[in-house]
Amino acid sequence: MKTEREFFSSSAMPWRAGPQPGTSEKILSRNELDPEILTRLVRWEPGLDTSPSGLIRHEWVEEVYLLEGSLHDLTLDETFSAGHFAARPPSMPHGPYRTSEGCVMLEIRYRP
Repeated sequence: MKTEREFFSSSAMPWRAGPQPGTSEKILSRNELDPEILTRLVRWEPGLDTSPSGLIRHEWVEEVYLLEGSLHDLTLDETFSAGHFAARPPSMPHGPYRTSEGCVMLEIRYRP
């Protein structure tokens, strides 16, 4: 289970370097026994391109809601902007992505 937290201001939290260069994050909640299971805000810097990593797959369910900016899916050749949502089951291929202006997204991860 994720750590219990009552309402708090995420704006008071500092952005920390994300696991991928060109990203930063604010971890809002996390399962301490399974650290990949989390809820976070993720910021992608303008110009970030994930194509060198190829398609993305992971073992958890992922839900993503774009809050700011836009993200171009290189496989689908579609651009998604603030207000777009994705729900991905484990092992679903997605990406790679490029963002010219940068973006901020809410990401929620959990196990099925």
